[in-house]
Amino acid sequence: MRTDLPYWRLSGFYFFYFALLGATAPFLALYFDHLGFSAARIGELIAIPMLMRCLAPNLWAWLADRTQQRLAIVRFGALCTLLSFGLIFISQSFAWLALIMVLHAFFWHAILAQFEVITLAHLGTQTERYSQLRLWGSVGFMLVVIGFGYLFDQVGLDYYPWAILAVMSGIVFSSFWVPAQPSATEAKSAAIEQGTASRKSVQLLPIVIFLASVTLMQLSHGPYYTFLTLHLIDLDYSRALIGWLWALGVLAEIGLFVIMPWLLRRVRLKQIILVSLVLAVLRWWLLGFYADTLWVLLCVQVLHAATFGSFHVAGIHFVQRYFAADKQGQGQGLYVSFSGVGGALGALYAGYTWQTLGASMTFTIASGVALIAVLLVLFGLSSIENTPSILKKGSTDDIHS
Repeated sequence: MRTDLPYWRLSGFYFFYFALLGATAPFLALYFDHLGFSAARIGELIAIPMLMRCLAPNLWAWLADRTQQRLAIVRFGALCTLLSFGLIFISQSFAWLALIMVLHAFFWHAILAQFEVITLAHLGTQTERYSQLRLWGSVGFMLVVIGFGYLFDQVGLDYYPWAILAVMSGIVFSSFWVPAQPSATEAKSAAIEQGTASRKSVQLLPIVIFLASVTLMQLSHGPYYTFLTLHLIDLDYSRALIGWLWALGVLAEIGLFVIMPWLLRRVRLKQIILVSLVLAVLRWWLLGFYADTLWVLLCVQVLHAATFGSFHVAGIHFVQRYFAADKQGQGQGLYVSFSGVGGALGALYAGYTWQTLGASMTFTIASGVALIAVLLVLFGLSSIENTPSILKKGSTDDIHS
């Protein structure tokens, strides 16, 4: 076991990166509503950063794999994210905000895929410890959601841009605290030990099915990330309570990350992905029709551990399994990009259906989308069950249940 893992420096970056997600996912739509935009315009603005996830990660991944300067790209992306969002003080018209969403998202989405590669390189043969690092991102998300809920109840949303810039500054500073990844020789050696550095043939079908399921899962999350806060405000929940409800979902996610190493050793990746999708079907249906009942809403938020937490960790391990060591940047870039396709489409359809069909039907559509993903994985990912474990060094056994 490695003793030189820069645990806190890697964890610190995840803390601030996902703190920014906690500052945007629950509050960005609320801020645009505060500025007077309609649901359709809000959906379009929220869709822009997600749409950029379709393009930016692959461009940055190509550059990173070509130059091997992943950490420099992370630092550059963090700084440009901060500078781009600062343009919000010039104007708050729809066109100007759309430009800001394009610019800051282009650089923000340069960051995560490459940082995941850096993290996995530092972990070497200890990839099961990934979730122990990633859980600090969930902690950052949770603390920001709770803190911002109370903050904006007290001072109002006019201070929202300043709060966002403070979190972005944390990303910049933490990126300069992260050490460079191990040398290519060390990383390749570790990858070979785990059986991921080279393959006789590329198994294309599992990759296609997986990326399709990622797209559908993120598409189903569109109404949740775009309109959950407004939905709960319409149901007379306070902003402070809404902050706690967001935090509950992330707290459940943290608990999942803690047990994920144990889970990955005992359950196949296909089963983890499949159960995550099934619970998404249930979650969106309940949120559409029973969110006015607090105990149901609490259960719905706990399911975030599955619909995001277990699905994301399984996705990271899937990419590491199916992409060679020198293509990990492109693999992570594809994963983020297809997430962006789904997220953008989800935000767009949610904006239009929310305005015309209402909340219940919007979440019903999300549940149906997740159900399609369930069927796709159930009947299309059979070949994953006979692939070697990525967690057992030198093993050719399956991740067994």
